Amino acid sequence: MSVLLIAVTGYAYEGLQDFSDMESYDVIAGEDPGPLPADGSRDILLVGMDSRTDAQGNSLPKKLLKKFKAGKDEGENNTDTMILLHIPNDGSKAVAISLPRDSYVEIADGYGMHKLNSAYGRAKVVKARELREAGETDEKVIYRKSNQAGAKLLIKTVEELTGRKIDNYASVNLLGFYEITKAVGGVEVCLKQATQDDKSGADFPAGRQIISDVKALAFVRQRHGLPRGDLDRVVRQQVFMAGLARKVISAGTLSNPEKLSKLAEALKKSVVLNEGWDILDFAKQMSGLSGGQVQFTTIPVRGDITTPEDGMALEVDPQEVQDFIASLSGVGKKKVKDKPDPAHAQVTVSAMNGVGVTGLAAGVLEKLSSLGFKTGTTGDIPPQDVTVVKHAPGEQKFGQMVVDALPVSARLQEDKALGPGQVHVLIGADYPTDGGGHTVGGGSQTQGAVQQAQLRPAQQQQDDDDKPITADGIRCVY
Repeated sequence: MSVLLIAVTGYAYEGLQDFSDMESYDVIAGEDPGPLPADGSRDILLVGMDSRTDAQGNSLPKKLLKKFKAGKDEGENNTDTMILLHIPNDGSKAVAISLPRDSYVEIADGYGMHKLNSAYGRAKVVKARELREAGETDEKVIYRKSNQAGAKLLIKTVEELTGRKIDNYASVNLLGFYEITKAVGGVEVCLKQATQDDKSGADFPAGRQIISDVKALAFVRQRHGLPRGDLDRVVRQQVFMAGLARKVISAGTLSNPEKLSKLAEALKKSVVLNEGWDILDFAKQMSGLSGGQVQFTTIPVRGDITTPEDGMALEVDPQEVQDFIASLSGVGKKKVKDKPDPAHAQVTVSAMNGVGVTGLAAGVLEKLSSLGFKTGTTGDIPPQDVTVVKHAPGEQKFGQMVVDALPVSARLQEDKALGPGQVHVLIGADYPTDGGGHTVGGGSQTQGAVQQAQLRPAQQQQDDDDKPITADGIRCVY
């Protein structure tokens, strides 16, 4: 993230020459997309590896692992942090989209349904075994080729989940994160309450504080003792990276030759990029971005589920994920039907406003009425993030008709309190706009509400401050 932040902020182009000899893997299929990828955006997969080695495969010293509270090197290769950095071709903004490690997804190439963070390790183990069975004895060769296989499978799995073509790849390990935070002089964060966790080594007071090295690692690794476990850890990682962006953008960081040299050394030991990625060229393309244009969010998740082999995991819907990511740049955005359907006359729809925007529910009903639905009542409900469509028992098809007519991937839910033919739309903050400052349903929104609806999924709204996480300010989190 550090080298990318240097690139997207456009600072110290010459200093990037120091990063030219970082480790690289041949993991991206096809030719380099050039400055303007054909699919409308540059999509970069950023990965934090739960690895006890450096970028060259050397085991980290036991003393350092003890300091990290990371345990001994047992070959771990889970990808505990995965972020899709989504940059539309116009370069107007960059959105860092977290992919929770426990997301239960289809692993590519026939591996079946498993947690997303296991994709890398599964392919790595298989490839290492194949190489040894074929007679390969050079552990450095096995390390490199098996890690390339792991990265390729992870990239392919993320592409299938998100519907985006991954253009570039970067990974960092525990050592790298530790040394990068030291090189930039620490990052300022803010906690709502004091927290302590022996597993990660976290021990922080409430309020604003500057953290680096071991403390920074504990801050982004803690999940025990947080209200929502791994989802709150994702938010921790987002506010930390926002703080890192703020530190990089601020005067005195990249203009300091000593800090830049330390950062380069840290990255060389711990970061892996895809082969052929011209960081200097990328920096020039992205030089117009500022702190407020680097935003952080998370894919929509549906909640905890019990899996046959992997214990508890997070349920995700690939279509919801793809619609959400498409909405960030307007590419492939779902369109509302514009012709009435006779079958809609069987359904009476009521709309409840969970966004707080005056006239929103009425606007939604007005649009649905134009599509042939009968209109019921409107009302207000407590704020909610995700739009939900409720239908009567046994009438899922009626609920689905309404879902198909909405410009958002609403969650379908049965409600025993509803009578035959009744459908209720509970409007959440994910309800999009038509691009002109109005909701698709006809109600108006302020520009701030538009931005919020486009960038904030369900699990993100845990804070009193509804603005997206950016590098412009400090967000207090759990």
